[in-house]
Amino acid sequence: MSDLLKKSAAELVELLAAGEISSVALTQACLDRIAEVDGTIHAFLHINAEGAIAEAAASDARRLRGELLSPLDGVPIAVKDVLTTIGQPTTCGSKILEGWIPPYDATVVRKLREGGLPILGKTNMDEFAMGSSTEHSAYGPTANPWDITRIPGGSGGGSAAAVAAFEAPLALGTDTGGSIRQPGAVTGTVGVKPTYGAISRYGLVAMANSLDQVGPVTRTVLDSALLQDLVGGHDPLDSTSLPEALPSLADAARLGAAGDLSGLKVGVIKELGGEGWQPGVITRFDESLELLKAAGAEVVEVSCPSFVHALAAYYLVMPCEASSNLAKFDAMRYGLRVTPSGDPSAEDVMRASRDAGFGDEVKRRIILGTYALSSGYYDAYYASAQKVRTLIQRDFDAAFAQVDVLVSPTAPTTAWKLGEKLDDPLAMYKGDLATIPANLAGVPGISLPAGLADEDGLPVGFQILAPARADDRLYRVGAALEALLEKQWGAPLLSQAPALEGASK
Repeated sequence: MSDLLKKSAAELVELLAAGEISSVALTQACLDRIAEVDGTIHAFLHINAEGAIAEAAASDARRLRGELLSPLDGVPIAVKDVLTTIGQPTTCGSKILEGWIPPYDATVVRKLREGGLPILGKTNMDEFAMGSSTEHSAYGPTANPWDITRIPGGSGGGSAAAVAAFEAPLALGTDTGGSIRQPGAVTGTVGVKPTYGAISRYGLVAMANSLDQVGPVTRTVLDSALLQDLVGGHDPLDSTSLPEALPSLADAARLGAAGDLSGLKVGVIKELGGEGWQPGVITRFDESLELLKAAGAEVVEVSCPSFVHALAAYYLVMPCEASSNLAKFDAMRYGLRVTPSGDPSAEDVMRASRDAGFGDEVKRRIILGTYALSSGYYDAYYASAQKVRTLIQRDFDAAFAQVDVLVSPTAPTTAWKLGEKLDDPLAMYKGDLATIPANLAGVPGISLPAGLADEDGLPVGFQILAPARADDRLYRVGAALEALLEKQWGAPLLSQAPALEGASK
C-alpha cells in the first residue's frame, strides 16, 4: 500500500500545494486501494471511478491557474449512501431504492462539488440507517479493517471502514443515535456529530428528522474540522438549519493541538460507565483522563440522572418518526414495485412492495413506531418519551453550567463479532448507550481513538460533548487529547491497523 494513502487530509493538502502530488494521482491511488481491498471490506456500494477522476483532473487544472475552490480542493471523499447524489445511486442500503438515481444533490454533496473534492462513491450502511453494525444493509455487511470477522459499527460502518482501510482520506456520515461516533470508536477513526442544524439535512433521506445530523468521518481531528467548515453553514432549503455560522473549527483544532488545556473544566458523566462496560474500554478512558489532567484540565464527576432513560426514550422517538418518514415508500412514485398476480389493488401492491423491499429491522421499527403513535397509546409512549427528552436536555444544561465539556467512553465495548447480536436487537441497541443523549438534546459530540483494549487489541473511542453551537470547543479539546495520545503512542493509532495487503477481491 502506498504511504500516500496513510496521510491525513491536511497533509495531502500540503503535498498538493507543493506540487509533489496531483489530485488525479491521489484519486487513482484511492481507487486502486478500493479495488484491492473492498472485496473483503465492502465499504462501498457504488464506485464513482470515472466521475472522480474527471473531478480530480478539474481540480489539478484549477490549481495550475491558482483558482482553488476550498482548502480541501482535490482531496477525495466518500459519501454515505443516505445522501442524494446526482448521477450516482442512492439506495440507503435498501432494496426498496435499488438503482434509484436522485435528480438533485444533497446540500452537503453540492458543497463538496463546489469545494472541488472528487467523490469516490457511496458507502454501505444499515438499511435506512437502522442499526449499530452495518449488518442490516440489504447488500451485505461491511467488515472492520482491524478484524474482518467483526462489525465496523453502524449505521455508517461503510464510511468509517473506508477511512480506516485507507480507501478514502475523508468521508461523510450521518448520526441519528451515534451512527458516526460509534463506528469511529470501533474502527479507530474520528467521528463528529455537529450541533443539530449546523450542517444542512436537505437531501438526507430522513429516518428521524429531529435526531438526524450529517457529520465528518476522518483520521484526525483537524481533518474533521476542515470538512465541517466546508459543508457547514446556514441553508435556506433546511428549516432546521442554524441561521448563524459557527466559528472556524479548523482554527480551534490547530489551537488545541498545542496541548494546553489550562483552565478547562471536564465533567466525567457518572451514568456512562461502571458495571457492564468492557474493562479495556474503561482503562483506556481513564488513561485519557490522566492526559487531560496533565495538560492542565480540571476533571470532576458530573451526574446526569436522566441519561439512564435515554435509550428507552430514543427507541420510542426514533421509530415514531421513522414510521412516518418511511410511509412515502409506497411503490406508487419511485422505488421498488412488486405487483401481485391477479387484479391487485393499490394497497396490495404497496403491501407486496414493502414486504419485499424492507428488511426485518426496518419492519420492526415501523411496527413499533406505528403502534406507539396509534390512538390510545400516543400519550403513554411517544408523549412520555418526549418528556424524558426534555429531562435529558435539562441534565445537559445543568452539567454545562458546571463544566466546559462532558466526556465518556464512546461505546461500552469494542467491536463485536459479525452475527453475534443479530438475533438480539436489544443487545445491539445497547451499543449506543453513550451516544444517544447528544442526539436527543441536539448537542455536538466527537469520538476520537483512545487506544486499543487489552482484551482484544481493538480500538476504543473517547467521546467529548459540548453545549449546542460550541462545536469549536469539541475540536479544541479533541485536538489536544489527540496530540497527547499520539505523542504517547509515537504515531497515529491507525498506523497499527492491519494493512490488508493481498486482500481477496
